[in-house]
Amino acid sequence: MVDELNLKILKCLQKNARQSNASIGRQVGITSPAVSERIKKMEDMGIITGFKAIVSPFEMGYQFKAIITLRAFMGKLKPFLEIVKTWDEVINCYRITGNENIVMEVVLHNQQHLERFIDQIITYGESKTQIVLSQVVRYNPILKLK
Repeated sequence: MVDELNLKILKCLQKNARQSNASIGRQVGITSPAVSERIKKMEDMGIITGFKAIVSPFEMGYQFKAIITLRAFMGKLKPFLEIVKTWDEVINCYRITGNENIVMEVVLHNQQHLERFIDQIITYGESKTQIVLSQVVRYNPILKLK
């Protein structure tokens, strides 16, 4: 179960997972070993599923970020679900309900790269593309429901 202290630790980690357990302990009022033990328990429970570096696509040479929805053709959804895992451009992909089956967040070098990527996916279904102008909310912490 996630108590108030674990929620405070999770909030600290979601803000900056590289901070030390001692730093988190000072913020939430417990010792570093206690923080470490609680983090380990939350990992074991599947509450914390991992830690990773967040990389700027723009600093890596990508000029476009886009949201692409796909309405898969009959019989093409399962093959698409396998192939999409191999495409480097796709940074997030969700299977969804509604008229479209898939929502992808992709990063692309330029307009020509976008065109080639769309040409690649249209064999699987009808797509719609929106270019991302800016990110309004970025990695907002996930908190306990009230």
